[in-house]
Amino acid sequence: MLDTSPLTAAVERFADRLRAAPQSRLQRGAAAEGLALARELSRRAAGLEGGPVREMPDAGPFVVGDQVAVAGLDLAEALRNTTSAPSTLVDEAVVLVGEAEVRAMR
Repeated sequence: MLDTSPLTAAVERFADRLRAAPQSRLQRGAAAEGLALARELSRRAAGLEGGPVREMPDAGPFVVGDQVAVAGLDLAEALRNTTSAPSTLVDEAVVLVGEAEVRAMR
């Protein structure tokens, strides 16, 4: 079983920052970055689970933190339940989250 705690920590940190962000920052691109990340994390989770890929809907800037959290935790769960997933998938996802956070919060 893979240790997904680095991914979970990164996702929770970014989700919390999005939830606390002012409306102006969200509208300047932070919400778009968060949504793009949530969609990518969701796509990766679906790929691991063998299920259909469904696009995360754009539910507005004030819920994007929750969308990031849900998609990230779904991916962490999929990684933990996949016996053949290489540990590099966790590292790649952590990098994705970190890069999105930098772009969103600058």
